Amino acid sequence: MAEVLQTFTPDWISPPGDTIADLIEEWEWSQVDLAKRLGFTPKHVSLLINGKASITEETALKLESVLGGSASFWLRREAQYRAKIAEQEAETNWQQPIPGRVNS
Repeated sequence: MAEVLQTFTPDWISPPGDTIADLIEEWEWSQVDLAKRLGFTPKHVSLLINGKASITEETALKLESVLGGSASFWLRREAQYRAKIAEQEAETNWQQPIPGRVNS
């Protein structure tokens, strides 16, 4: 008998910064160490790790040279993250009542 497999659909979002944080932890680098290697401020690295700053083409190229992975990997990771956030925000907005409108 054939077994039906369910598709994995996580209900959580992981910013690309999670991957960055995992790598620097594995290599025992601090955010300051990474900032120096990337030519960014420590604050900007913190924003990247926390998903508050987007990964641009320039950032993706720097991440490729410092952390590995291709620039396209980092850009895809960013795009998937931002799309998932937008999707969740749209769902939240859809479920909220419209001010001044009586819902029946």
